[in-house]
Amino acid sequence: MLSVPTLWTVLVINFLSLGLIWAYVQRTYPSFEAARYWTGSAFMCAAAAAVATLRGVFDESLLPLLAAGSIMVLATCLAAMGIQCFYEKVVDWNRTAIITMAAFAGMWFFIYVNDSAPARLTIFIVAQALPLVMSLKMLLSPPDGRKNAGAQLAGIVVILIVTIYSLRLMAGLSGAAGGFSFTHYNQVQSLLTLMLVFLSMAVNFGFLLMAIDRLRSEVADLALMDDLTGVANRRHLLQRLTEECARSERSGDPFSLLVIDLDGFKGINDTHGHAAGDACLQHFTLMAQTRLRPGDMLARAGGDEFCIVLPSSTLREAVVIARRLLEVCRADAAECAGTDIPISVSIGVAQWTHSMGAFPDRVIAAADHALYEAKRDGRNRYAAYDPSPPLVPGAEANPVAEVLRKHA
Repeated sequence: MLSVPTLWTVLVINFLSLGLIWAYVQRTYPSFEAARYWTGSAFMCAAAAAVATLRGVFDESLLPLLAAGSIMVLATCLAAMGIQCFYEKVVDWNRTAIITMAAFAGMWFFIYVNDSAPARLTIFIVAQALPLVMSLKMLLSPPDGRKNAGAQLAGIVVILIVTIYSLRLMAGLSGAAGGFSFTHYNQVQSLLTLMLVFLSMAVNFGFLLMAIDRLRSEVADLALMDDLTGVANRRHLLQRLTEECARSERSGDPFSLLVIDLDGFKGINDTHGHAAGDACLQHFTLMAQTRLRPGDMLARAGGDEFCIVLPSSTLREAVVIARRLLEVCRADAAECAGTDIPISVSIGVAQWTHSMGAFPDRVIAAADHALYEAKRDGRNRYAAYDPSPPLVPGAEANPVAEVLRKHA
C-alpha cells in the first residue's frame, strides 16, 4: 500500500506536468483564453498537494490541510471557468469566490470551533463537486450545438470524478472501508486517490482535445478568409456558390449573385499608393456590410473584385440590394473632402436559373456579363442579366431593372 506522502508526491508531479503542458499551449496560442484557466487550475492543484505534504512536518496542526483543501477547491473552480470561457460564456468570478470562501470558512469552523472530520469532508467534497456538476451541461450539450469528442470525454470523466467523490463521502460518513482520513490511508482510499489522479489526467486530455478542435476550426476559418478585408475569400465563395447551386437545383428556389468592381482602382494605387488602395478596399467592405441582410455573404474574389451571394433571392430582390450599395457608395463619395478618396463601384447582377444547373461558373459568367455592361454604360451603376427573350419582338428591355439580354 502506498504511503500518504507518496500519494501526495504523485499528485504534485502529475499536476505540475499538466500545468507545464497547459502553459505551453497558452504561450503558443495566446488568443485561446480557456488555456489560462486550465493552466492556473493545474498549478493550483500542484500547490495544494505540495501544501498538504506539510502535514507530515506539523503533526499537531490541521492548518496545511485547511490551506490545501481551499486551494484545491479554487483549482476546481478555475477548471470550470475554463469550460465557461471555452464556450464564450461570461466567466463568473463571483461564483468562484463564493464557493472558495464558503469552503474555507466551513472547514475552518469544523477545525477550530467545532472539530468534526465528517463535516469537513462533506464541505470539501461538495465544494469540489459543485462547479464540476454545474459545467456538465455545457460539456455534454454544447451551447453552440457542435458536438466535440473532447467535451464528451471530459463530461464522462467529470461524472466519474463526482461518483468517486460521492463514494469517498459515503465512506467517510458511514465508516465503511475504514472511513476516510487525509492523514491515514487504507488500501481502498489509496486506490480511490490513484483513480482520481488518472481521471484528472483524462479530463485534461479531454480539454486538450477541445482545444485542438477549436484551433483546427480557427485554422479552417482562416483558410476561407481574406486577410486584408476579413470577409470570405475566393475559395469560400466557390464553396458557397456550389452549395447554393446544388440546393437550388434540388428545391427550385432561386438565389442571386452580385459581382462588384471598384471603378478606377488601378488609378488609386498608381496615384495614392497601395496602402491607400488597401484602405479603400477595407472601407468598401465596411460600407457593403451595412447594406446586407442576415445570411448574405460578402466575398473578395481577388484584387478589387467582390461578390455577394444572396440566398433565396430573385433578380428583382438582388437589384434592390445593388441599388442600396450604390446609394451608400455615392453618399460616402459626396462627403469626401481634402485627401479623402471617393469610392465608385460597378455592379453586375444575375440570378441562378435551371439552365445553369450545379455549375457556379455559369452564375459567375452571367453576373460578369452584366458587370461588363455596367462599365460600358459609364460605370458607377449596375446592370442585371436576364437570359429570357422579350415577350414582344423588338420590345425594349425593362428600364427599371436595366436588363441585359445575353446568354452566359
